[in-house]
Amino acid sequence: MGRLTDIQIRDWIKRGEHFEQRGDGDGLTLRYRKSDAVPRWLFRYRIDGKARMIDLGSYKTLSLAEARKTAKELRARVALGYDPAGEKQERKREAVKKLEEARLQKTMGELADEYFAAMILGRWKHPNIVRARIERDIKPNIGHLPIGDVKPQHIDAMLKEIVKRGAPTMANDVLRWAKRMFDYAVKRQLCQFNPAAPFSLSDAGGKEESRDRWLTADEIVALFAAMREARGWNILNTWAVHLLLMLACRREELIAARVEEFDLNKAVWRLPAERTKTGKAIDIPLPRQAVAILRRLVEIGGDSAWLFPARKMQERMTPHISLDTVGSALNRHIRPVLLKKGIPEFTVHDFRRTARTHLAALGVSPYVAERCLNHVVKGVEGIYNRHDFFDERKDALQRWADLLERLERGGGEVIEIGAARAMQT
Repeated sequence: MGRLTDIQIRDWIKRGEHFEQRGDGDGLTLRYRKSDAVPRWLFRYRIDGKARMIDLGSYKTLSLAEARKTAKELRARVALGYDPAGEKQERKREAVKKLEEARLQKTMGELADEYFAAMILGRWKHPNIVRARIERDIKPNIGHLPIGDVKPQHIDAMLKEIVKRGAPTMANDVLRWAKRMFDYAVKRQLCQFNPAAPFSLSDAGGKEESRDRWLTADEIVALFAAMREARGWNILNTWAVHLLLMLACRREELIAARVEEFDLNKAVWRLPAERTKTGKAIDIPLPRQAVAILRRLVEIGGDSAWLFPARKMQERMTPHISLDTVGSALNRHIRPVLLKKGIPEFTVHDFRRTARTHLAALGVSPYVAERCLNHVVKGVEGIYNRHDFFDERKDALQRWADLLERLERGGGEVIEIGAARAMQT
């Protein structure tokens, strides 16, 4: 059989005439198996006494003339002692190696984002809590490092930095999430070991104990004064603190609230079930002082759907301010002022305990006070008593708001609470 022609090849394709190989000469052959959509060009040669073959591509992408030209170039390389098939395999190995290296060069920040999207978003009730740990602690400390370059010493330095700023509980949370993220990476062969695995809570923030910190009337007076005087502190943070104290709500419930949840004309906050810790919706009565603050927030927010819209474009692109915004501002601007006055440290989480303690001192019954904090009443009483104490809560929160208003003016007639009457829960 002589050299191949385009007419022959097109005829074979048209008739579906399959074959293993038909030669064009000088090592160039054409194969047309049943498994081939179109015929394929092969170049066969021998080097060091061994038969070798290299796939040049299909007839669809490589014409007869182009295949002959390529085969001629390869014959010249073989004559010089080169192995085209071996070189192709080496190029493939290099390409795979580069892809693997690129995969391993994914940064810890990218891993955290991937983990959040795959394992948290849509699965966790309050995903922004995890998002806050990623943005506040993980990314600033180790986010720039390639996953494979993160070592135990980097984890240790990150945890110490968090503890240094006075947030041991946060250090524990960050350690837990870092471990989970690296376990995720190991399973997906993004790294070979978990650098956070050797650490326990004793290496981070230590054993977490129940807090009993609450603010006395005098401390609340000092807090309000500091918020009026501190540089760098803004009115939005002041309003957030007032609402957190006044409503005894959880931080994430207020910060992530939508404007549509508030009926200010009826003075009710309709907190939906998906945003409560208990998983049950609750109507929160709003004291007149809270309504006044909320009206200002809605006015300032303009067309935003959020009560506390994000103050600037952020990398995480959350539509509302970070859950850590108020706490961070307290630590940065208010805490130093109060420490100079001898007032012990406190956190945003202590505001609910503060409200609960003062409600007890105001004579509010335990059942009503517990419902003010949206706690589930336990035991037989909780099973059989489905009354939500709305009117009683309305009265209790208004009395508490009135007390806070007097304290904001500098004291006046206030109720002091002894240590023996601390939180009754």
